[in-house]
Amino acid sequence: MAKYFDTVTFLLIISSGHAFAGSRIKTSSISTRLASIAPFKFGLEENLQATKGLQPEPLYRHFAAISAIPRASTNEAAVLEYLKEFAEARGFEHASDSVGNLVIRRPSRFGSSTVLVQGHVDMVTEKHTSSPHDFLKDPIRLRQIKNSEGTWLAATDTTLGADNGIGVAAALALLEEPEDAELPPLECLFTVDEETGLTGAQALDVKALGLEATTMLNLDTEEWGTLYFGCAGGGKSTMDLPLDREAAPPPGWRAMELVVSGLMGGHSGINIHEDRGNAIKILVRVLDELSGLSARAASLQGGDKHNAIPREASAVVWFPPGASKAAVEAAVSGARSFLREEFANEAGLAIEVRECVRAPAPYSAEAHERLLQLLQVLPSGVIKYSHVCPGLVETSTNIASVKLTASGAQVVSSTRSSFKEALEATRRSIASAAKLSGASCEADEAYPGWAPNPASPIISTSKRLLGLMLPGGEGGVEVIAIHAGLECGLLAEKVNSARGGKLDIVSFGPTIKGAHSPDERLLLDTVPPFWDLVKGVLRDIALAK
Repeated sequence: MAKYFDTVTFLLIISSGHAFAGSRIKTSSISTRLASIAPFKFGLEENLQATKGLQPEPLYRHFAAISAIPRASTNEAAVLEYLKEFAEARGFEHASDSVGNLVIRRPSRFGSSTVLVQGHVDMVTEKHTSSPHDFLKDPIRLRQIKNSEGTWLAATDTTLGADNGIGVAAALALLEEPEDAELPPLECLFTVDEETGLTGAQALDVKALGLEATTMLNLDTEEWGTLYFGCAGGGKSTMDLPLDREAAPPPGWRAMELVVSGLMGGHSGINIHEDRGNAIKILVRVLDELSGLSARAASLQGGDKHNAIPREASAVVWFPPGASKAAVEAAVSGARSFLREEFANEAGLAIEVRECVRAPAPYSAEAHERLLQLLQVLPSGVIKYSHVCPGLVETSTNIASVKLTASGAQVVSSTRSSFKEALEATRRSIASAAKLSGASCEADEAYPGWAPNPASPIISTSKRLLGLMLPGGEGGVEVIAIHAGLECGLLAEKVNSARGGKLDIVSFGPTIKGAHSPDERLLLDTVPPFWDLVKGVLRDIALAK
């Protein structure tokens, strides 16, 4: 593995020309053996071409590099090895904890307090159904696209990974700044497995990492011009529903497959207030329309990630001899018509009936009813808006996935709230629905929210500097909480518990749309000012008397 990453570093050097002039990199340690890494070399070269000419150059160069390295959640070993070699080649100290969280330290000639710059290395792995992309092997392929809003960086048929690859790339670019740059001492913290439940942050070992910072910049939010000073907590509920099957399909019955596809999907926190279609809920609506034909499911599955709104779902359904194909298609057509009208925001919504040659035996009539009833009564969407912050979703829940198990079906719901009590009350209602349907329900340990601190010094500094960059001045800067699970709350809890005191945090980032879906894209015009704000805030801290 080390040989591969020496090579990637080498490729970065030869591809960036003068970009490393005057840096502290130790080129003597770099291997030039390229033969064994053709896919990564190809991905890197393609990504560097896609980002050619974009500014800031160091940030995009690093984003092109980490995009060429597969970094699915829980499979971050390769990108972590790259980061370690990056640090060692430049003579920077680094440390890891037992779960893989990594910190790289950059010293400073300024006597200011240390600042923690944080992002997560993993990415959501969503792709179009037709894409052959393997997230464990293939590089993300970058491309530029244009629309009425501007020019964007996107990926080919997959999630882009700007969430949070841009934050990681920004931290690497900071580490690579000239030695005389006006920066405070930095602890660049790269956390693992954020996207599957903040598990890296939950297991973070402050002592093993030797964290000393009292101020933190989290670079994992997605709306340029906005500062975030609070976030929701959240947790998963996993339901296991036992389902009996018939020994064999009843004589004369016919199996068909129902497929819901083409939905926008998106982040189950950030996009939940937009009332986007949930493919699982829509599929259940279609199945309910087919109840008059005595249809019985043999399988039902959809969704994949706990923090994404499902874009696709499918079911294999058996129909008795009296239910003709024309009758089935007519019922589905009627459902398609009113669902498209109801979800007018889902321009790509498709509901198809397909022939099914081989299918498992149907569930018993009683099991079929229990499965549909559970999915019908489970809440999914906004539960409550905040009375204190107008427009802020306070509590929500999302049916994230349904998959087949040996004994029946497993359903996962993801719940978020600004208040722990409201979070747990919602999860208790989910457990009650599960119990009524005969399912067990296990709630994981919820992660904490990040309580807003209006008197935060780092918020004040960031707001002042951001105001200088926006037409409306400081008065035009939005300072808000976000209905999503940032790592800030957990990290503050860990650091404060280990050291005492209070970690002062701000979160901001460039504009990213379509996160957690293959439509994910980064608005290029927002990246240079984002980079300027990062450096400006750090300069202000470094020069503070």
